[in-house]
Amino acid sequence: MITTKQRATLRGHANKLEVILHIGKSGVTPTVIVQAKDALVAREMIKGKVQDNAMLSAQEVANELAESTGAEIVQVIGSKFVLYKKNPKNPVYEI
Repeated sequence: MITTKQRATLRGHANKLEVILHIGKSGVTPTVIVQAKDALVAREMIKGKVQDNAMLSAQEVANELAESTGAEIVQVIGSKFVLYKKNPKNPVYEI
């Protein structure tokens, strides 16, 4: 569980991130979960976007991915969301 202060620090880093995960009308599929897990191991923090034709909201997608990957939700704004999961072997962000 990350604290409010840690979340604020991560939000600052998230501003510079590019969207690497796109969720379409198929929603959160097993393939999307695998992509998110792999990206979290490599980057620790990922930004995703829910497309207009998706049936789920960004909050719903973020909740589902966070639960499936063991990540923390940093923020959800509009159709974008940011997830964080610390890599114990090779940390990228010091919070």
